[in-house]
Amino acid sequence: MKKKITPYKDSQDGKKKQVEQMFDNISENYDGLNRVISLGSDIKWRKKVIKMVGDTKPNSILDIATGTGDLAIQFAESTNAEKIVGLDLSEGMLSIAKKKVFGKPISQKIEFIQGDSEALPFKDNTFDAITVSFGIRNFENLEVGLSEILRVLKSNGIFVVLETSVPSKFPFKQGYNLYSKNILPLIGKVFSKDKVAYKYLSESASTFPHGEKLNNILKEIGFKNVENNPQTFGVATIYKATK
Repeated sequence: MKKKITPYKDSQDGKKKQVEQMFDNISENYDGLNRVISLGSDIKWRKKVIKMVGDTKPNSILDIATGTGDLAIQFAESTNAEKIVGLDLSEGMLSIAKKKVFGKPISQKIEFIQGDSEALPFKDNTFDAITVSFGIRNFENLEVGLSEILRVLKSNGIFVVLETSVPSKFPFKQGYNLYSKNILPLIGKVFSKDKVAYKYLSESASTFPHGEKLNNILKEIGFKNVENNPQTFGVATIYKATK
């Protein structure tokens, strides 16, 4: 990355602790703001991730940076996986995820746990599929987090990342810059009690290595069959790799 971006520039805490605090702060209105900020496109992108993973017929799925659990819940509803784990740093986000499945039949096969993506609490070769949706850029040490994912992924297992990216072609690049630097932080200020959170989310997206740069990092870590698929003019990208 060009520079280290953290949510709270005056904080003495490390990025990991700051990210946890930030998502705790915005957890109550996170789902609604996501729909507004992405103009609903995030729903379509997640459906593609679900199909990619579902096509491999996994028995076990780990969703890292699960947030309020939307993707993990859709895996439980749309696949025949017997074990689904949603992991996140933020207890505030996880509390909402747990409420979503409480008392429902899918609660028997889905578990939400607080944990660190850079020190995953699982044995080697545990999961058939692992996903990260809009969370990989929040890793404090990207390479460490990816190495941990590779470790707990089974041989021939699938790893799918959905993450924001920056369009490269005119006029989408210019439009994206205008939206992300001005409109997105304004929406966050108006609708979120954490006034800097959405400014951080915008800044972190603009500096995160995307496209071929992230492909190359994945390959260096040891992933195979790495490919990326830009979405909606390049404002997001889906990455797929195997072990």
